[in-house]
Amino acid sequence: MSEFKNAKILVVGGAGFVGSNLVNRLLGEDPAAVYVVDNLISAEADNVPKDDRVTFKLGSIADDRVLAGLPGDLDYVFHLACYHGNQSSIADPVADHDNNTITTLKLFDRLKDEKSLRAVVYAAAGCAVAEKTFDGARATAEDAPISLYHDSPYSISKLIGEFYGNYYFLRYGLPIVKTRFQNIYGPREILGAGRWRGTPHTVWRNVTPTFIWKALNHEPLPLENGGIATRDFVFVEDLAEGLSLAAQAGKPGEVYNLASGVETEIAELARTINEITGNPTPPDIKPARDWDRSGMRYGSTEKSKRELGFEAKTSVRDGLQTTIDWTRANKDLIARCIARHDRFINDPQLGSWR
Repeated sequence: MSEFKNAKILVVGGAGFVGSNLVNRLLGEDPAAVYVVDNLISAEADNVPKDDRVTFKLGSIADDRVLAGLPGDLDYVFHLACYHGNQSSIADPVADHDNNTITTLKLFDRLKDEKSLRAVVYAAAGCAVAEKTFDGARATAEDAPISLYHDSPYSISKLIGEFYGNYYFLRYGLPIVKTRFQNIYGPREILGAGRWRGTPHTVWRNVTPTFIWKALNHEPLPLENGGIATRDFVFVEDLAEGLSLAAQAGKPGEVYNLASGVETEIAELARTINEITGNPTPPDIKPARDWDRSGMRYGSTEKSKRELGFEAKTSVRDGLQTTIDWTRANKDLIARCIARHDRFINDPQLGSWR
C-alpha cells in the first residue's frame, strides 16, 4: 500500500511545472487531501488539477495568513516554490530573495513543531553545486564541495534553503529531505507563465520549451556559445517519481540528486528537436552568456539509486517527443501566455520599478 494513501499533503508551488506534475502523480496514490499553495508569480492556475481532494490557496507561503491557515496534521510537505530562474534573479535579486529565501525560512519555521510530519521534501538546485567548467564535466556527487562564488542570486538562495533545512533538522528534528534538481523538462511547462519578472526570460524560461516552441514555428534555435554547454536533462514524470521516493525512503537531513546521469550537449538537443519537429531553419549561433560559468555538468545517480531506488527511465528523445506532442496540443494556451508579455518584451523598462 502506498504511504500516501489517506495522507494529507501540502505542495508549495503546486501550480508550477514540476508541482502540478507531482500533484497529478500524488492523486493517483489515493491521498485524503492535497493542499496547493502558489502565488502564480511564475505559474498558471490552469495547471492545478480539478479534483475534490485538491484545495488551492492563491498566495505566497511567506504570507503569515497563508501559514496560519495550513492544516496542523499534515503528513508530507513538498516545498517546490521558487522565483524562476537564474536570469530573473539577476534582473531582480530582491524579488528572488522574497520568493526563494524568505519563503523557505518562514515555511520551515512554521513546520518546526508539527509532530505529524513524515517528510518535508525541499527542491534544491544541482547547478548550485556543480563545478564551474567548460573543460569537461565529471558527475557531481551530493558531497561535492560548495563554492562561495555564484553566478546568480537564484543559485545562492537555493543553497541557503539547504542551509536552513539543515538547521531546522538539527535543532528541531524537522524531517527535511533535500533533492537537487538537474534540468527538468516536459509537459505543463508553459512559456510566459505567471507575471512579468523583469526580463525576456519570463517568456523564454528554459532551453527545452524555448527550443520546442521556436522549432514548431520554424524559427532558428538560439545556440549560445555554439551550443557546446552540456546539461543533465530529466523528464518531469521521472522527477515526480523521484520526489515521491524521496518522501517515502529519503533519510531526514540527507540530500539526493534527482538526475539522469546522462550528459547532453545543447547543440545535440537542438538537432534532436529540429529533427522531431521537422524544423528546416538553421540555428542562430550567439555569444556565450556573460554571467554563466557553468558550461558542462551532469549529476551522479549512485546515491539516489542505492538509497531511494530512483532511476530516470525516460530517454531524452522519448521525453522530447512527449513534450512536443503536449506543446502542439496546448499551443493556444502557450501563445496567450507569451502574448501577455509582448509590451514588456518590446520595452523591458515598462515592467521595471528600477
